Amino acid sequence: MGVPAVVLAAGEGTRLRPLTRNRPKPMLPAANKPILSYVFDGLIEAGVTDITVVVGYKRSRVQDHFGPNYRNVPLQYVVQDKQLGSGHALLAVEEEFDEPFLVVYGDQIIASSIIGDVLNAMNENDAAATLGVLDHNRVEHYGGVILDDGGVTDLVERPEDEREYQLNAGVYGVKPAIFEAIRNAEPREGEHSLIDALSWLVDSEETVAGTVTGGLWVDATYPWDLLEVSRDLCLAGVVGESREERIDDSANVHETAVIREPVVIGPDCEVGAGAVLGPYACLGENVTVESNAVVDDSVLDSDTRVGPNATVVDCVTGQGAHIGAAATVPGGPGDVRVGNRVFEDEQLGAVVADRAHVEGGVNFAPGTMIGSDATVYAGTTVRGTIADETVVR
Repeated sequence: MGVPAVVLAAGEGTRLRPLTRNRPKPMLPAANKPILSYVFDGLIEAGVTDITVVVGYKRSRVQDHFGPNYRNVPLQYVVQDKQLGSGHALLAVEEEFDEPFLVVYGDQIIASSIIGDVLNAMNENDAAATLGVLDHNRVEHYGGVILDDGGVTDLVERPEDEREYQLNAGVYGVKPAIFEAIRNAEPREGEHSLIDALSWLVDSEETVAGTVTGGLWVDATYPWDLLEVSRDLCLAGVVGESREERIDDSANVHETAVIREPVVIGPDCEVGAGAVLGPYACLGENVTVESNAVVDDSVLDSDTRVGPNATVVDCVTGQGAHIGAAATVPGGPGDVRVGNRVFEDEQLGAVVADRAHVEGGVNFAPGTMIGSDATVYAGTTVRGTIADETVVR
């Protein structure tokens, strides 16, 4: 029997609003399927056959989509009623585990090789916890690890000092002692963090090992990151190495449409005459791109419709979004407001969230965010953040 895995998929992903208004972050699109699909794929390809998924925020979106099995591997669901941190989420499965197990996040896409290396290291050491560690140049945005002769001496979230950090890949092999560590670690802002629990083990002089590994590792923190995630998946060949593998057999692509590789076209898509797709255009299930429309470097989620002669560049849509005829999303860079922060010069043309309806001839300023169920009337110019259910005339 192999080592079982726990996937933490209970959080909302507030920094990805408005895309997470109706579903949790792990269900957002990467290329043309949910991020969580790639997490399950990585586990299964590494040999894991026992998967427990901790769900919480909008949990029915996960359970209804995946059901009781994925690729013939059973999925067990455990509910975290209140989202009080990654450590708190792990406590929800405490009664299920009395042997070592694997923990991964449901919103980070990680190569099966990384998971396999952690599993091998777990089998070879007697550490209380084993972390996958990557040489990565973006540690300041994520989690940093200080290693000394294979042992973890420090774990820091978003480090800002000048020490030589490696990246915490978010793949953990742990013993059941992790549950005591979670309870003993001091909560921060009311949340119990798995990282704080691992730091508590280090401070208690328990052995926490790090295994240096490599492979695809991508994470989406903000809406524009979904564009980079899809690009990385295309470049890595994860969504199919050939055009035939990336275009579903049930898609209907007009013979005069221009396809600029790489693109990903999901089931039941319609691409009209003279449309231009790509590079890096990713169409989810049942997306329609009408005649002479241009879609470039964009992720269009299921049931999105792009009207004739529209131009859509650097755009992320939710499910059921509508971008009308001759509308123009010119692409980034633009300034984007997320909560109380403004991010300058991000490569984002627009976000058009679930069921937002943009009529014909609308012009988007770079970095525009259109909330769920919003309506933008024909011929207007939109910029900034448009709240959910707002009407713009």
